[in-house]
Amino acid sequence: MIPRFTTKELADLWSDDNKFSHWLKVEQAVAWAQCQLGIIPKSAQQTIARAKFNLKQIEKFEQITKHDVTAFLKSVETSIGQASRFLHFGLTSYDIVDTALSMRLVKAGDYIIDSLTELLTTLKKLALKHKRTLMMGRTHGMHAQPITFGFKCLSWYEETKRNITRMEQIRENLKFGKISGAVGTYTTVSPKVEALVLKRLGLRAEPVSTQVIPRDRHAELLTTLAVIAGGLERIATEIRNLQRSEVAEVAEPFASGQTGSSAMPHKKNPELSERVCGLARLVRAYALAGLETITLWHERDLTNSSVERITLPDSTTLIHYMTKLITRVLQGLVVLPANMKVNLAKSQDQCFSQNLMIALIQKKLTKENAYKLTQELCFQSKEKNRSLKNLAMNDTKVKKYLSKHEIERVFDIKTLLKNIDYIYKKAGLK
Repeated sequence: MIPRFTTKELADLWSDDNKFSHWLKVEQAVAWAQCQLGIIPKSAQQTIARAKFNLKQIEKFEQITKHDVTAFLKSVETSIGQASRFLHFGLTSYDIVDTALSMRLVKAGDYIIDSLTELLTTLKKLALKHKRTLMMGRTHGMHAQPITFGFKCLSWYEETKRNITRMEQIRENLKFGKISGAVGTYTTVSPKVEALVLKRLGLRAEPVSTQVIPRDRHAELLTTLAVIAGGLERIATEIRNLQRSEVAEVAEPFASGQTGSSAMPHKKNPELSERVCGLARLVRAYALAGLETITLWHERDLTNSSVERITLPDSTTLIHYMTKLITRVLQGLVVLPANMKVNLAKSQDQCFSQNLMIALIQKKLTKENAYKLTQELCFQSKEKNRSLKNLAMNDTKVKKYLSKHEIERVFDIKTLLKNIDYIYKKAGLK
């Protein structure tokens, strides 16, 4: 695993300087391969190996040529003199552009996998620390049955594991280049050149390229990043909900001197989690744009080019940033077990309603009647502000079927969490 990099370092991967540096690496690898095969002189290859480019010069040339690769080549040519006639020999622009793009996308994948691995480690620690931290589980925003906060983190942990696997798979699917000429038929460049070049660059040959590498590979990356964005947003949304004043079970870290509102000094807003949720919308939108670039006219057109200059750098950088941000939130997360107990108590034991219904069914009461009886007691619990357990203990219909000891067992919290260890074991944790 590579060392942990900042999002700025990933963003720098998409700089013009880095782009042209990768283009030059591909050009130099081609020259080396053609020299090995006796296609160009060794002296030319050695000169090309020392070639340089100038960013200001490229910009100046592009204003004239209106073509970034041509402008790049003209700049490189000024640094190698007579050897320039063997630069880009038999190639088309996207032999260089797509091969270099694959190299950068693989590196971006490394950065993202690393950030997800850090998130996974953080979630594992939270899941283990709070394995027995009781809280109310909710469905539709309403009290359901008790869970533990660790169990909630465990779900995020498992999803993050799947997202790492997805990224590892797409990283492999991106490790393809092409050095196959104008329409991919090797008319002016030998397949042997491609084989040598791509092996040197750590890539595999696209089985059937046109003038470009098929864009389904890039669309798969963008849709994978959209799935990851959804996972990050799921965590962020839950933190936002649990931080609401009426719930107050967790809170984002709040630094000394930080302010939550210019008008209301008491505010501590979940602004980091909100930021993650907002950026997830962008990543999903970019995925749709990526799907649109799969279709090109004939062997290629330019409808993918302008789109990819935005979607690929932005999506990879955003996912890395969002992952780092939510990891930071979780590492400093304030968990409030006392408030979780208060919220559990608000249930008035109604979270045991299914236990009570099942116990009645096991005593030969029909399911319909057991449901109706339990529901009536639950509604009374709400109306009279009395615990369901208390009502059940004093209800003649319930006592007809269940003893006091059996009712006590119905309302034992251990019955609702008896399989937590089993779930953790399934996830590979203890």
